[in-house]
Amino acid sequence: MVDTQIRRRGIVDQRVLQAMEHVARHIFVPDESIPDAYADSPLGIGEGQTISQPYIVGLMTEMLRLDPTHTVLEVGTGCGYQTAILAEMVKTVFTVDIRAILHDSARTRLESLGYSNIRFRLGDGHEGWSECAPFDRVVVTAAARQVPPRLIEQMRFGGLMVIPVGNAVEGQVLRLVTKSSGLAIDIKDIVPVRFVPMTSNIEEAQ
Repeated sequence: MVDTQIRRRGIVDQRVLQAMEHVARHIFVPDESIPDAYADSPLGIGEGQTISQPYIVGLMTEMLRLDPTHTVLEVGTGCGYQTAILAEMVKTVFTVDIRAILHDSARTRLESLGYSNIRFRLGDGHEGWSECAPFDRVVVTAAARQVPPRLIEQMRFGGLMVIPVGNAVEGQVLRLVTKSSGLAIDIKDIVPVRFVPMTSNIEEAQ
């Protein structure tokens, strides 16, 4: 998977490649999807959610320009695959999901794999995790209508955010957000993408 889908498509960060080689993707998908775990496509994980296409995981991770000293806020734990990739590369991952079933199963899975540098929260990802801010990096794994202001507030100056923005009708784009000072940000559109929509309704999510 890493050779044919990641390296050959231009991902060059060696730490990203090593993390993706180390984390077994089949552990994070439902049993019926294990034969397709390393395919070049997203897969359903239940609750109307997906595990992203491997290349997109590699691209988003590389865009973050991660350092071993970084703290990262991840919005959208999902099955925990992206969380594990991040945990291989940084000091601490703070991950938030709004769906209790996914939150609980990902936590159980990641803790059983021995990750001790991940903190978990059940809640609305739009609100981030203010008590543990500022974060060096933020990654969002569901499509927001716009870049959430609370997440910008919780970024460290010079920090980066990778986030899909848009909707199914008008289309979505993966954006790289750089915070220079205060709420001043620079936004670059990277590639068109398709993600499940980000929700803020906890009752609806359950």
